[in-house]
Amino acid sequence: MPALRVLSALDAARIQWYHFKAIIVAGMGLFTDAYDLFCIAPILKMISQIYYPKDSIGTAVLSTSYAIALLGTAMGQLIFGYLGDRVGRRRVYGLCLLIMVFSSFGCGFSVCTTRSCVMASLGFFRFVLGLGIGGDYPLSATIMSEFANKRTRGAFIAAVFSMQGLGILVSSAVTMVVCVAFKSAGEGSSGNNKAAGRETLAPADSDIAWRLILMIGALPAALTFYWRMLMPETARYTALVENNATQAAKDMQRVMSVSMISQVAEDSSLSETQQQPPSSSSYKLFSRRFLSLHGRDLFAASANWFLVDVVFYTSNLLLSNIFSSLNEHTKSTNVYDSAFEVAKLAAIVAACSTIPGYWFTVYFIDKIGRVKIQIMGFFLMAVVYLAVGIPYSWYWANQERSKTKTGFMVLYGLIFFFSNFGPNTTTFIIPAELFPARFRSTCHGISGAAGKFGAIVGTVGFLWATKPDKKNNKNDIVDVKRVRIAFLILGGVCIAGVLVTYFFTRETMGRSLEENEEDEIGSTSAAGSSSANDLLPRQQ
Repeated sequence: MPALRVLSALDAARIQWYHFKAIIVAGMGLFTDAYDLFCIAPILKMISQIYYPKDSIGTAVLSTSYAIALLGTAMGQLIFGYLGDRVGRRRVYGLCLLIMVFSSFGCGFSVCTTRSCVMASLGFFRFVLGLGIGGDYPLSATIMSEFANKRTRGAFIAAVFSMQGLGILVSSAVTMVVCVAFKSAGEGSSGNNKAAGRETLAPADSDIAWRLILMIGALPAALTFYWRMLMPETARYTALVENNATQAAKDMQRVMSVSMISQVAEDSSLSETQQQPPSSSSYKLFSRRFLSLHGRDLFAASANWFLVDVVFYTSNLLLSNIFSSLNEHTKSTNVYDSAFEVAKLAAIVAACSTIPGYWFTVYFIDKIGRVKIQIMGFFLMAVVYLAVGIPYSWYWANQERSKTKTGFMVLYGLIFFFSNFGPNTTTFIIPAELFPARFRSTCHGISGAAGKFGAIVGTVGFLWATKPDKKNNKNDIVDVKRVRIAFLILGGVCIAGVLVTYFFTRETMGRSLEENEEDEIGSTSAAGSSSANDLLPRQQ
């Protein structure tokens, strides 16, 4: 098959500059994704004091604010993942980026000043933002996997995903800088703000601060657009889906130095003039044949991503809520201080745990393997959750122990370390390696959408399960017993991840992407031979 001969040269290509350029261009999309998804926690702290001065944001509004972008992300993964296989990775890639840019600006350029209108406008634009973010997940993973060689493919995809950790860190840093700047500029100003019929103790400029934080998230995506549009279509999509091996070879020659590619291109061109390339549409998505070949892989990828996102987003987005049970906070009278504290905590965890976890995966993913790292991460996260949850009520939540806060912070950091040096990264990598080229982006989108539904379940469920009792809890501190139960449940979720990974997930380390195509070809050939034999006249 000409296409497979062309791509074997790409699979054996040495590491070169274009690989790193692709990591940066694709990674900036994940950077923007993380910035936009994780800046919402301190922003909601600000909105709470600006638009809800007499009572905090209700659980229904808070959970909706978290879930709306995640719902958009899930839909974006399904829609744009499918389109990535139908019309090409490159075309859809640029569209997703434009959606992220304009919706990020839309989040900040809300013309509303009333509580209900602001929340509705913010919800709408964050849903649209989620669509763009969702599309970026399957396309970034698929594009990087299809440009990489099989020896370092895992490290390259992990490096793209590691930009998410940097996005979380920069999101927190921008929030802190904006808060400090606006607080310094507004010191000495009057507190009351009765514009548009609302009364709040927050400074008038604070209504601009949170909008600025959101709009800054558009800059990385906007700066990336030019270079993203210069990327050619991936050779694997061109050769295997569009059945144009000659064009695939030309595209590779344009951006990479691949040995023997000129001769391969000539051979491919000659082969294509002599015979029509075989059709790649031997069966359809979710057909009986697809499920027999890839159903187990799709289930494993989706289930594992669902489970890890229940844990990861619950712990990350609700970081401040979990820590509030360890401290008897009095509500800050300063809108900037409350957001600053949330952002500072997220920055510490990102710098000390999240980012190191990503880069441990980059280094070890092609040495240890995806499955072992995923099992290890799930297992050690379960151990930490149980270590926190079992003695939580009588030890970790003890306000009189000063050392418990430091110990809890260390354990909480280990959760994020082993999440990223574990299933949070590997669930992004594996779906980009398991499926044939014509289904790769779609199946990655399905797996990722399952993960985002898990994030919604975990985030919304945690908010409602730990909802403070207003009658007996004037300071809105989450109930200690409920937090303990939540930790134990999260530990159980991680154990489920160990089992799903062990029994259902296949190792992809060192496996060429073209083996997916060869499995199909071999199966098709066998079926074709059987059919041909059936048509031969039987000897009497």
